[in-house]
Amino acid sequence: MKQVRIHGPGDVRLDDVAPPDPGPRDAVVRVVACGICGSDVGYAKIGGVAGPVDAPLPLGHELAGVVARVGSEVRGLAPGTRVVLNPMAGGNRIGNGSAEGGFCRELLVPNAAAGDVLFPIPDDLPFDRAALAEPLGVGVHAVNRAGVAHGERVAIFGAGPIGLMSLAALRDRGIDDVAIVDLSEARLEIARTLGARATIHAGREDVWARLREVHGTGPWLGMPMVGTDVYIEASGSARVLQDILAQSKENARLSVVALHRDEIPVSFLMVLSKQLTIVGALAYPEDYGQMIEMLARIDLGAVITHRFPLEDFHAALAVAQDPAAGAKVLIEISPE
Repeated sequence: MKQVRIHGPGDVRLDDVAPPDPGPRDAVVRVVACGICGSDVGYAKIGGVAGPVDAPLPLGHELAGVVARVGSEVRGLAPGTRVVLNPMAGGNRIGNGSAEGGFCRELLVPNAAAGDVLFPIPDDLPFDRAALAEPLGVGVHAVNRAGVAHGERVAIFGAGPIGLMSLAALRDRGIDDVAIVDLSEARLEIARTLGARATIHAGREDVWARLREVHGTGPWLGMPMVGTDVYIEASGSARVLQDILAQSKENARLSVVALHRDEIPVSFLMVLSKQLTIVGALAYPEDYGQMIEMLARIDLGAVITHRFPLEDFHAALAVAQDPAAGAKVLIEISPE
């Protein structure tokens, strides 16, 4: 069968590999839909998770599919069960540095017997929307880490899939005063569909002047600063982080969910004097099932802007590498 694997910086191939054979605690999932994550784009660029790999590295972790085969110790996951994957559970790092990755027809899921790795999904939840469970979990966790409460004003920087999922999580909780900032009009249009109160095009507008209009002002040493209570940084821009520290009011909170590989100078005098709270948000909430419940409750299909077959993975990756092209790029794998 074909599987997407990294061989070095910028060297991504569709390799021929043997179909997987599960051990006693493992399962094999026939993958139906798998999204391209921003981390996949980064791994492809640098040639691995943290740098060039010594052996081919499989990609793909945002997936939904059907259980094909299970080991003798696996319970509650009969063949034919429709599932989504928690790629980091069970001691796994599927698609994130392990020997397994989901851009293939059949995926070996080690330690599926642990019970928190594969999650059944409702029969009426389409596979494409179910494959959004993983990025939705990242967005939910970013919101959780910020501790957003009703009545607070939130600004999201970056309307890529994670920023949009953060927006969806906020709106699902009844947080309605949310502004989102991006350079792509296509992504901002999706944000409007998902219920953003304000969308700000960073290439055409003065972002901080617009946020003052939307969220008003708040104090710092007697000076009027931007009145946003909570920031979610999903853009990956160093400049954005520095601007948030400079423009925020006293006691503002910042949840950093974007991947920043380079060191960024931080004014801790600003952090101190404004009593800012800065938290990182990595991976998912403890209850992975809540994303399935959300996806069954609200339609996030608008986030999926491009679909490709596995055979066209390189074309799909090219689209995913272009922030202006759209939002979630999905690989759909038909049965043989």
